[in-house]
Amino acid sequence: MFAIALDGPAGAGKSTIAKMAATRLGMHYVDTGAMYRTLAYDMLRHHVDIHQENAVACALEQIQMKIIYDENVQRMFLGEEEVTDQIRTPEVGEATSTIAVYRAVRDKLLTVQRDLAQKYEVIMDGRDIGTTILPDAPLKVFLTADAAERGKRRFLELEEKEPGMHTLEETIRAIKERDERDMNREIAPLRQAADAVVLDTTYMTAQQAADALVQMAQEARSR
Repeated sequence: MFAIALDGPAGAGKSTIAKMAATRLGMHYVDTGAMYRTLAYDMLRHHVDIHQENAVACALEQIQMKIIYDENVQRMFLGEEEVTDQIRTPEVGEATSTIAVYRAVRDKLLTVQRDLAQKYEVIMDGRDIGTTILPDAPLKVFLTADAAERGKRRFLELEEKEPGMHTLEETIRAIKERDERDMNREIAPLRQAADAVVLDTTYMTAQQAADALVQMAQEARSR
């Protein structure tokens, strides 16, 4: 199966661009971040101490996460409850960054993600897709942008959901702190795969970035 491994830091526009490209290429978009967020969301609402790795590992055994694709849209469920929208809060994002460093969490999702790549042609985004999850993907892309620009994009997203609840300065600071954690974690840190193509979207619209990704995919498929 043809697969695109799309890595990059928070706020680079990975999910937006991947969704647009997947639709045009007739591929499944796999949002690995949503999987981690779903686990973190469940732990937060059950008051699991996410700073204790043993507590997180025990909690994982009770979580019944399901992924359903509806017209190529990835919908996340805990049991029979859909949580696709509930997992998109700053609180869940912070918790996700915390639990993502744990071996048990990454091992739980590794098999799920690789199985999806066996079943479908996928564009899979995350932070270690090209280096760990799909190291043999025919196309690896490292999507990035300036931290200030990424913070601005994230701030605008938050303003739509929670007007007046965040400032641009704190959002940029949070982006930089997330980068620091993701790049320096011991297990599967954020880094560019040696054979990945860098796509800097600082001065690009989402459409322009998606166009570039589609062109890369078409060229990789024709090789």
